[in-house]
Amino acid sequence: MSEEIVSDLMRAHIYKLAQRGERVDGRALDEPRKLVIQRNYVKTAEGSARAKLGNSDVLVGIKMATGEPYPDTPDTGVLSTSLELVPMASPTFEAGPPKPEAIEIARVVDRGIRESKMVNVEKLCIKPKEKVWILFIDMHVLDYDGNLFDVGSYGATAALASTVVPAKAQGVGDDFPLPVEHWPVSVTFAKIKDLILLDPSLDEERMADARLTVTTDENGDIRAMQKGLNGSFSYDEIKRCIETSQKVGRQIRPILQGS
Repeated sequence: MSEEIVSDLMRAHIYKLAQRGERVDGRALDEPRKLVIQRNYVKTAEGSARAKLGNSDVLVGIKMATGEPYPDTPDTGVLSTSLELVPMASPTFEAGPPKPEAIEIARVVDRGIRESKMVNVEKLCIKPKEKVWILFIDMHVLDYDGNLFDVGSYGATAALASTVVPAKAQGVGDDFPLPVEHWPVSVTFAKIKDLILLDPSLDEERMADARLTVTTDENGDIRAMQKGLNGSFSYDEIKRCIETSQKVGRQIRPILQGS
Protein backbone atom coordinates (compact mmCIF):
# COMPACT_ATOMS: atom_id res chain seq x y z
CA MET A 1 0.00 0.00 0.00
CA SER A 2 1.41 3.41 -0.95
CA GLU A 3 2.37 6.06 1.61
CA GLU A 4 -0.17 8.43 0.03
CA ILE A 5 -3.07 6.02 0.69
CA VAL A 6 -1.91 5.34 4.24
CA SER A 7 -1.63 9.07 4.84
CA ASP A 8 -5.14 9.69 3.52
CA LEU A 9 -6.57 6.91 5.68
CA MET A 10 -4.79 8.19 8.77
CA ARG A 11 -5.91 11.74 8.07
CA ALA A 12 -9.53 10.63 7.69
CA HIS A 13 -9.32 8.61 10.93
CA ILE A 14 -7.81 11.46 12.95
CA TYR A 15 -10.30 13.95 11.57
CA LYS A 16 -13.29 11.68 12.22
CA LEU A 17 -12.21 11.24 15.84
CA ALA A 18 -11.61 14.97 16.25
CA GLN A 19 -15.11 15.72 14.98
CA ARG A 20 -16.36 13.76 18.00
CA GLY A 21 -13.99 15.63 20.31
CA GLU A 22 -11.70 12.60 20.59
CA ARG A 23 -8.10 11.79 19.76
CA VAL A 24 -6.13 8.60 19.11
CA ASP A 25 -4.39 8.81 22.51
CA GLY A 26 -7.62 9.55 24.40
CA ARG A 27 -7.07 13.26 25.01
CA ALA A 28 -9.57 16.06 24.52
CA LEU A 29 -8.86 18.47 21.66
CA ASP A 30 -7.61 21.15 24.10
CA GLU A 31 -5.65 18.82 26.38
CA PRO A 32 -1.83 18.64 26.38
CA ARG A 33 0.11 15.44 26.92
CA LYS A 34 1.68 14.72 30.29
CA LEU A 35 4.83 16.76 30.93
CA VAL A 36 7.71 15.34 32.97
CA ILE A 37 10.79 17.43 33.82
CA GLN A 38 14.08 16.08 35.18
CA ARG A 39 16.43 18.86 36.26
CA ASN A 40 20.24 18.83 36.53
CA TYR A 41 20.36 15.86 34.16
CA VAL A 42 23.88 16.58 32.89
CA LYS A 43 26.31 17.23 35.73
CA THR A 44 29.02 18.74 33.50
CA ALA A 45 26.74 21.51 32.22
CA GLU A 46 26.05 24.81 33.95
CA GLY A 47 22.37 23.88 33.81
CA SER A 48 20.34 21.09 32.23
CA ALA A 49 16.96 19.43 32.02
CA ARG A 50 15.31 16.54 30.27
CA ALA A 51 11.74 17.23 29.18
CA LYS A 52 9.23 14.58 28.12
CA LEU A 53 5.92 15.63 26.60
CA GLY A 54 4.10 12.39 25.97
CA ASN A 55 6.67 10.37 24.03
CA SER A 56 8.56 13.39 22.71
CA ASP A 57 11.82 13.61 24.63
CA VAL A 58 14.37 16.45 24.56
CA LEU A 59 17.58 16.93 26.53
CA VAL A 60 18.75 20.52 27.05
CA GLY A 61 22.16 21.60 28.27
CA ILE A 62 23.31 25.10 29.17
CA LYS A 63 26.93 26.14 28.75
CA MET A 64 28.38 29.56 29.51
CA ALA A 65 31.54 31.32 28.42
CA THR A 66 32.86 34.86 28.47
CA GLY A 67 33.27 36.89 25.31
CA GLU A 68 32.71 40.24 23.64
CA PRO A 69 29.20 41.73 23.46
CA TYR A 70 27.49 42.75 20.24
CA PRO A 71 28.24 46.36 19.26
CA ASP A 72 24.56 47.36 19.48
CA THR A 73 24.15 45.82 22.97
CA PRO A 74 27.49 46.57 24.65
CA ASP A 75 26.24 46.07 28.20
CA THR A 76 24.15 42.88 27.90
CA GLY A 77 24.97 39.20 27.75
CA VAL A 78 24.49 37.08 24.64
CA LEU A 79 21.95 34.28 24.17
CA SER A 80 22.41 31.55 21.55
CA THR A 81 19.97 28.67 20.96
CA SER A 82 20.46 25.56 18.83
CA LEU A 83 18.63 22.28 18.23
CA GLU A 84 20.05 18.96 17.08
CA LEU A 85 17.74 16.38 15.50
CA VAL A 86 19.60 13.27 16.60
CA PRO A 87 19.18 10.46 13.99
CA MET A 88 18.31 7.89 16.66
CA ALA A 89 15.24 9.97 17.61
CA SER A 90 13.45 9.39 14.31
CA PRO A 91 14.05 7.56 11.02
CA THR A 92 13.40 10.87 9.26
CA PHE A 93 16.34 12.63 10.96
CA GLU A 94 19.72 12.62 9.27
CA ALA A 95 23.20 13.56 10.44
CA GLY A 96 24.74 16.70 9.03
CA PRO A 97 24.17 20.47 9.08
CA PRO A 98 20.99 21.77 10.77
CA LYS A 99 17.89 21.32 8.63
CA PRO A 100 15.33 24.15 8.16
CA GLU A 101 13.00 22.42 10.63
CA ALA A 102 15.66 22.43 13.34
CA ILE A 103 16.49 26.07 12.69
CA GLU A 104 12.83 27.08 12.91
CA ILE A 105 12.25 25.24 16.19
CA ALA A 106 15.40 26.75 17.73
CA ARG A 107 14.34 30.24 16.64
CA VAL A 108 10.84 29.85 18.07
CA VAL A 109 12.21 28.60 21.40
CA ASP A 110 14.79 31.39 21.43
CA ARG A 111 12.18 34.05 20.67
CA GLY A 112 9.90 32.93 23.49
CA ILE A 113 12.74 33.09 26.01
CA ARG A 114 14.21 36.31 24.65
CA GLU A 115 10.98 38.28 24.20
CA SER A 116 9.63 37.28 27.60
CA LYS A 117 12.88 38.56 29.12
CA MET A 118 13.11 35.33 31.08
CA VAL A 119 16.80 35.96 31.73
CA ASN A 120 17.96 39.43 32.76
CA VAL A 121 20.85 39.61 30.29
CA GLU A 122 21.93 43.00 31.62
CA LYS A 123 23.12 41.20 34.76
CA LEU A 124 25.36 39.07 32.53
CA CYS A 125 27.60 42.03 31.68
CA ILE A 126 31.06 41.79 33.22
CA LYS A 127 32.58 44.92 31.68
CA PRO A 128 30.62 47.05 29.20
CA LYS A 129 31.88 46.93 25.62
CA GLU A 130 34.54 44.39 26.57
CA LYS A 131 33.33 41.25 28.33
CA VAL A 132 29.96 39.61 28.90
CA TRP A 133 28.60 36.15 29.54
CA ILE A 134 27.58 34.18 26.44
CA LEU A 135 24.83 31.69 27.20
CA PHE A 136 24.43 28.65 24.94
CA ILE A 137 21.17 26.68 24.97
CA ASP A 138 21.78 23.31 23.27
CA MET A 139 18.73 21.12 22.66
CA HIS A 140 19.06 17.46 21.63
CA VAL A 141 16.01 15.50 20.51
CA LEU A 142 16.11 11.99 21.96
CA ASP A 143 12.67 10.80 20.81
CA TYR A 144 10.33 12.46 18.33
CA ASP A 145 6.57 12.06 18.66
CA GLY A 146 5.44 15.51 17.56
CA ASN A 147 5.48 19.10 18.85
CA LEU A 148 9.17 19.77 19.39
CA PHE A 149 8.35 23.47 19.73
CA ASP A 150 6.77 23.03 23.16
CA VAL A 151 8.87 20.22 24.58
CA GLY A 152 12.05 22.05 23.50
CA SER A 153 10.84 25.25 25.12
CA TYR A 154 9.91 23.46 28.36
CA GLY A 155 13.30 21.78 28.54
CA ALA A 156 15.11 25.05 27.84
CA THR A 157 13.11 26.94 30.45
CA ALA A 158 13.73 24.32 33.14
CA ALA A 159 17.42 24.10 32.23
CA LEU A 160 17.86 27.88 32.44
CA ALA A 161 16.17 27.93 35.83
CA SER A 162 18.72 25.40 37.12
CA THR A 163 21.76 27.21 35.72
CA VAL A 164 24.60 28.51 37.89
CA VAL A 165 26.94 31.03 36.27
CA PRO A 166 30.55 29.69 36.64
CA ALA A 167 32.11 33.03 37.53
CA LYS A 168 34.74 31.57 39.85
CA ALA A 169 36.14 29.28 37.16
CA GLN A 170 36.47 32.28 34.84
CA GLY A 171 38.14 34.39 37.52
CA VAL A 172 35.43 37.05 37.52
CA GLY A 173 33.94 36.67 41.00
CA ASP A 174 31.76 34.16 42.77
CA ASP A 175 29.33 31.77 41.14
CA PHE A 176 25.71 32.95 41.11
CA PRO A 177 22.34 31.62 39.91
CA LEU A 178 21.33 32.70 36.43
CA PRO A 179 19.08 35.78 36.88
CA VAL A 180 15.73 34.26 35.85
CA GLU A 181 12.88 36.78 36.17
CA HIS A 182 10.02 35.52 34.00
CA TRP A 183 8.43 32.21 33.03
CA PRO A 184 7.36 31.82 29.40
CA VAL A 185 5.19 28.86 28.39
CA SER A 186 4.91 27.80 24.76
CA VAL A 187 1.66 26.20 23.57
CA THR A 188 1.31 24.82 20.03
CA PHE A 189 -1.85 24.09 18.04
CA ALA A 190 -2.39 22.09 14.85
CA LYS A 191 -5.31 22.77 12.52
CA ILE A 192 -6.75 19.87 10.55
CA LYS A 193 -9.39 21.15 8.15
CA ASP A 194 -11.76 23.13 10.43
CA LEU A 195 -10.64 21.60 13.75
CA ILE A 196 -7.85 22.75 16.09
CA LEU A 197 -5.88 20.34 18.29
CA LEU A 198 -3.59 21.40 21.11
CA ASP A 199 -0.14 19.79 21.48
CA PRO A 200 -0.25 17.63 18.33
CA SER A 201 1.24 14.15 18.38
CA LEU A 202 3.38 13.07 15.44
CA ASP A 203 0.50 11.66 13.37
CA GLU A 204 -1.61 14.76 14.02
CA GLU A 205 1.31 17.00 13.17
CA ARG A 206 1.83 15.21 9.86
CA MET A 207 -1.82 15.71 8.94
CA ALA A 208 -1.96 19.40 9.91
CA ASP A 209 -2.88 22.11 7.44
CA ALA A 210 -1.63 24.91 9.71
CA ARG A 211 0.27 25.32 12.98
CA LEU A 212 0.31 28.10 15.58
CA THR A 213 2.61 28.50 18.58
CA VAL A 214 1.71 31.05 21.26
CA THR A 215 4.07 31.89 24.14
CA THR A 216 2.71 33.72 27.18
CA ASP A 217 4.31 34.81 30.44
CA GLU A 218 3.13 34.49 34.03
CA ASN A 219 0.87 37.52 33.57
CA GLY A 220 -0.84 35.94 30.58
CA ASP A 221 0.74 38.47 28.22
CA ILE A 222 1.65 37.29 24.71
CA ARG A 223 5.42 37.28 24.26
CA ALA A 224 5.80 35.44 20.95
CA MET A 225 3.74 33.85 18.19
CA GLN A 226 4.74 31.72 15.23
CA LYS A 227 2.46 30.48 12.45
CA GLY A 228 3.61 27.56 10.31
CA LEU A 229 2.53 25.48 7.30
CA ASN A 230 0.40 26.64 4.38
CA GLY A 231 -3.05 26.72 5.97
CA SER A 232 -4.61 29.66 7.76
CA PHE A 233 -6.35 30.62 11.01
CA SER A 234 -9.30 32.97 11.29
CA TYR A 235 -9.31 35.86 13.74
CA ASP A 236 -11.68 33.99 16.07
CA GLU A 237 -9.54 30.84 15.91
CA ILE A 238 -6.41 32.79 16.85
CA LYS A 239 -8.29 34.44 19.70
CA ARG A 240 -9.39 31.03 21.02
CA CYS A 241 -5.84 29.70 20.71
CA ILE A 242 -4.51 32.63 22.74
CA GLU A 243 -7.10 32.10 25.46
CA THR A 244 -6.34 28.38 25.58
CA SER A 245 -2.58 29.03 25.71
CA GLN A 246 -3.07 31.30 28.71
CA LYS A 247 -5.09 28.61 30.49
CA VAL A 248 -2.64 25.83 29.67
CA GLY A 249 0.25 28.11 30.62
CA ARG A 250 -1.13 28.34 34.15
CA GLN A 251 -1.09 24.54 34.33
CA ILE A 252 2.39 24.02 32.86
CA ARG A 253 4.24 26.85 34.59
CA PRO A 254 4.33 25.28 38.10
CA ILE A 255 5.86 22.14 36.58
CA LEU A 256 8.62 24.20 34.97
CA GLN A 257 9.18 26.06 38.24
CA GLY A 258 9.41 22.80 40.15
CA SER A 259 6.59 23.77 42.50
